[in-house]
Amino acid sequence: MKLTGLRALVAAVEEGSMRSAGRRLGVSQPALTKMIRELERELSATLLIRSTTGVLATAQGKVLYEHALAAERELTIATEQIDQLGGRMVGALSIGAVPLAVMTLIPETLRTFGREFPQIQLRVVEELYIQQLTRLRTGEVDIAVGPVPEQLPTGEFTVETLMPVAMVIVARKGNPLVKARKLADLADAPWVYTGATAASGYAKVLFERHGLKPPPAGAFVNSTLGLLSIITTGNCVGLLPQQIAMHPLAVQHLDIISIAEGPLELVIGALARAEASNRPSVRHLLAHLHRAAHHLTKATQA
Repeated sequence: MKLTGLRALVAAVEEGSMRSAGRRLGVSQPALTKMIRELERELSATLLIRSTTGVLATAQGKVLYEHALAAERELTIATEQIDQLGGRMVGALSIGAVPLAVMTLIPETLRTFGREFPQIQLRVVEELYIQQLTRLRTGEVDIAVGPVPEQLPTGEFTVETLMPVAMVIVARKGNPLVKARKLADLADAPWVYTGATAASGYAKVLFERHGLKPPPAGAFVNSTLGLLSIITTGNCVGLLPQQIAMHPLAVQHLDIISIAEGPLELVIGALARAEASNRPSVRHLLAHLHRAAHHLTKATQA
């Protein structure tokens, strides 16, 4: 199985057109078609369904597409690591970070890391809830920055502790639930969950830490804008980092609900797959994240 054939399949699936895929790879449409047909003959399976409007991956094509993406990522990582071990700090890194980290840690990290290693391109993806670490496991991001999950599989990740964070309960101004004084008062309130289902999210963690059943879900979101929009325009409550909840733009529309149990205390950390932590670029980025966290903590305490 040739790498050129796998790249042809990836391009065809993502472009949805043989002509566009050929342009993307710099080859003619007949040449691209030939590469994919060689793959199909080798596997004795149809990988693409062709029509007058374009191409779609079959079930077999989708399987090979996913593995081809993973293989190309690993080859790119290997090439970059070889370059870096030889002293050439080139390549790219992706960071998945929660909103608080994007606002506070990431700008300083990008500034100092970019100054030291200008030939390494950094990409930041906002992650409202990193508990499942899906992007990290699939290799879509190299480092995840956010609250450290409580039950991590041993040996799968390296974890660098960066800074504490307090998650406070918020509601729109004028919401009667602002008068709640203990967590049980909010047990029947509609909550905004920051995960894909009611089985995930920081609301679930908060209630379970205090021996309570997780509250009902009023909505599920995976973006800061979505969370803020739902809370500020309806009757839902949710959790936000205290720094964001107290931001001048947020306090115009939100109130913090002060309960006897206090906020949900979490620890922001940087996580990388164990094998990725040996890459020089990853090690250096972790060091710059530590430096940014140290300066931020000192500034907060001053």
